[in-house]
Amino acid sequence: MSKIILASGSPRRKELLGKLQIPFDVEVSGYREDNNLKLDPSELAEALSAGKAEAVAERHKDEDAIIIGADTFVVLNGKILGKPHTPERARKMVKEMSGKAHSVITGFTIIHAKSGKKISKAVESKVYFRKLTDGEIDAYVKTGEPLDKAGAYAIQEAGSVLIEKTEGDYTNIVGLPLPALIEELKNFGVNL
Repeated sequence: MSKIILASGSPRRKELLGKLQIPFDVEVSGYREDNNLKLDPSELAEALSAGKAEAVAERHKDEDAIIIGADTFVVLNGKILGKPHTPERARKMVKEMSGKAHSVITGFTIIHAKSGKKISKAVESKVYFRKLTDGEIDAYVKTGEPLDKAGAYAIQEAGSVLIEKTEGDYTNIVGLPLPALIEELKNFGVNL
């Protein structure tokens, strides 16, 4: 079987891919993301995932290696919500999402390094936040968790208390849509 490389330093993506019980290596791409490309969120997620996967594939171009890159966005009212980095921005983001639905879009790209064969896809799920009080928002922001999370929350961690319901693939919301990924890996000779 081809060597599999996850082009991501995300512990969540590593944990999700690990559930497939296949051996893989992790290699951070070093790709500089440009969130200002004039693309819709799904196309942008695919483009950035491709950039990450291509950067790693370039290092392995003479090998029988399959590279997986991914990028996840939180989209509210057509606007991409990135990582807030500050408590003030995290508070504002969570307050804006309170009582509303938003989309979580993960783009993923699979590349066979030696042949150059490539596929990119985007998967969308919906997340509905409860109507939150200022106290609940402040308590969550104080955990520090939202500062480095797209959309200022992590569904698989303390952020789960913010959520009323979800629609679609839960693993997509975490950061790597396993059912869609498994289907596409079959096209690269990886059968699970």
